[in-house]
Amino acid sequence: METSPIYLLPQDTLHQIFSGLPLRQIMVCRSVCKLFHQILTSSCFIDLIATRPPLPLLALRPPHHHHHRHQHLHLSSPQGIRVFDPDQDQWLRFTLDFLPFRSPHPVASSLGLVYLWADSPNSPEPNKSLVVCNPLTRQFRVLPQLGSAWSRHGSVLVDSANRVMVLTELAALYFSGTNQWLKFSSNLPSKPRSPILVSDSVYALCDVGSPWRSQWKLFSCTIANLKNSHTWTRLERHEWGDVFDILKRPRLVRGSGNRILMIGGLKSSFSLNASCSTILILRLDLDTLEWDEAGRMPLEMFKCFQESSKFKVFGGGQRVCFSAKRVGKLAMWDRCSTNVGK
Repeated sequence: METSPIYLLPQDTLHQIFSGLPLRQIMVCRSVCKLFHQILTSSCFIDLIATRPPLPLLALRPPHHHHHRHQHLHLSSPQGIRVFDPDQDQWLRFTLDFLPFRSPHPVASSLGLVYLWADSPNSPEPNKSLVVCNPLTRQFRVLPQLGSAWSRHGSVLVDSANRVMVLTELAALYFSGTNQWLKFSSNLPSKPRSPILVSDSVYALCDVGSPWRSQWKLFSCTIANLKNSHTWTRLERHEWGDVFDILKRPRLVRGSGNRILMIGGLKSSFSLNASCSTILILRLDLDTLEWDEAGRMPLEMFKCFQESSKFKVFGGGQRVCFSAKRVGKLAMWDRCSTNVGK
């Protein structure tokens, strides 16, 4: 193998050859041999491809081991993240071995960047840092240090490399590229569910019901008002009717353009423990404040999720994925495809 003519080519020549490949082929070539991996992960080659637009990949969050007895298994296993390429209908795997941290746990992604909570390698005690990395270019940045309570109770919201928010019921931290977090009161009526950043505003679902019956409402606040400790606005219209009452365990996902998606199980009735007939995707146009139905899961597909009391939703834009325990499969709503579900 070492006598192959490719070993005689100058490194600059190899960089130019591989830089002409699509990003997907570059990722595949990294796993061919040690030479290709060394060439395609070098800083010189990374600089050549760093300006390319990100791929529309959907990342899977790996299992999070909370118990100490599982920690050695998590640390000794190869660090990596699995992503699905919906355009090619195939799975890819990025290694995270370039991160000098223990127990990296992805929590958000945007524009080709992945945000992770990770333990400092030099600290004997768990000391979480929020890290942003590009798995393709293998570059990373550590955001200013936060207390461990934020990693346990805060929801991480992102929409670009310089706009990050960690939101809880009582407080919010905002990072916009400076060397420090801005902290201000959030004063939400309850713990926010699936908050999202859209343009210059934050949207979240909050439960304003009683201990025995949930009642979800949509709240919003601009970043400027949040900095000034202004109260959140409850978004509601008489024309919306019972839009929040027909869904079980609703959650928000950012849609395409100036739209948000609300996803949940479609209740078969308004009784307290009503079963669900399918999973429904509703879409809110933030310009007109009008809801419409974006899609619903086919009944044959929903049978796989029917026995799971909880399911996870991730993605955004024109594609949303669904997963649940004991299902063993992913379902995807794909607005870009002629097939509504996969």
